[in-house]
Amino acid sequence: MRAGLRTWIEIDTSAIKHNYATFRSLIPAISQLCAVVKSNAYGHGLVDFAKEVVALGVDWVAVDSITEGLRLREEGMTIPILILGYTLPERIADAVENNISLSISSLEALTSVVEYSKQSSTIPKIHLKVDTGMSRQGFLFNDLQKVIDVASECRKTVTIEGLFTHFASAKNPAFLKDTQDQINIFSQWDRALKAAGSSFLTHASATSGSLLYKEVNFDMVRIGIGMYGLWPSLEARAAVGQTVSLKPVLTWKTLIAEVKKVPKGTRVGYDFTETLSQDSTIAVCPIGYWHGYSRRLSSIGQVLVNGKRSKVIGRVSMDMITIDVSSGGGGGVAVGDEVVLIGKQGAEEVDAYELALLDDTSWYETLTRINPLIKKFYI
Repeated sequence: MRAGLRTWIEIDTSAIKHNYATFRSLIPAISQLCAVVKSNAYGHGLVDFAKEVVALGVDWVAVDSITEGLRLREEGMTIPILILGYTLPERIADAVENNISLSISSLEALTSVVEYSKQSSTIPKIHLKVDTGMSRQGFLFNDLQKVIDVASECRKTVTIEGLFTHFASAKNPAFLKDTQDQINIFSQWDRALKAAGSSFLTHASATSGSLLYKEVNFDMVRIGIGMYGLWPSLEARAAVGQTVSLKPVLTWKTLIAEVKKVPKGTRVGYDFTETLSQDSTIAVCPIGYWHGYSRRLSSIGQVLVNGKRSKVIGRVSMDMITIDVSSGGGGGVAVGDEVVLIGKQGAEEVDAYELALLDDTSWYETLTRINPLIKKFYI
């Protein structure tokens, strides 16, 4: 238990090291490794997680926004930083002045960078993102000639540092043809821009691609969810889980704040969500959906107490959950006992996959919506 805290997160630095070594072994020695620490490092803490992977030797880190990029620079990090998300035109100067590379994925954004470069003595560094089939960010194929023309015109004032794309379904081996189609379109962009005189890093694979499509690691891979020890999909785990080992990094804990014995027929939670079918011992934990524990886990989620599973009963509240600790003997559970929401305790484990499936969402969301104000301990 952590003194003075009702809920906290523990980050296993040995697991981070293991995952880093795993992906270094999977990608060619000539390929650079970019650790994706966007969105508060998928809920693991932007600055501290970035410091860990930089110390391990990653070549780049990728963030979502200029805000995250500047935060890392404020911490003294000199590693190359790539912003993956949209950057407002008025924030281009902040990126350039702090040596942060921009993702440019539309003609409008490209025009903004070129216009900035005409009025500045500093040279923007950009990575062109192309839409190869996901229909999200990225230049469409019919933009190719215009991009070539602009790249040629601004070669001395804008550095095209990278060309990249993102696969829509690489995490599922069943969609091999779709991923191959994306690779083919990306390769056309690569050849055309290089033929026109540009030179840059190419990168397409994220965690899924590095696991399942090793032939397209290109110059760099972007490892996000895998760096945190989770699989991009259950299909990917089934395909290579026997030969590749990942270790979850995050454990989320709380404690028992109150214990009471209640008779059969007791109704629990807002709107009397649940009625107990037997005499029970129940306990209250001071976390709820404000902390990121989904309301959809009402009456179905499970936590770990004294190495045993305890079911969430009644409605998940804003700041509290109620759990049934009867199976743990009741009398053996006391105020102050540690409760695991995500992670291992003894021989039992409640992992992010389980919570996500119960919540009808992805484990990416389960992790990233954990309230960033919750204190994290790197151990």
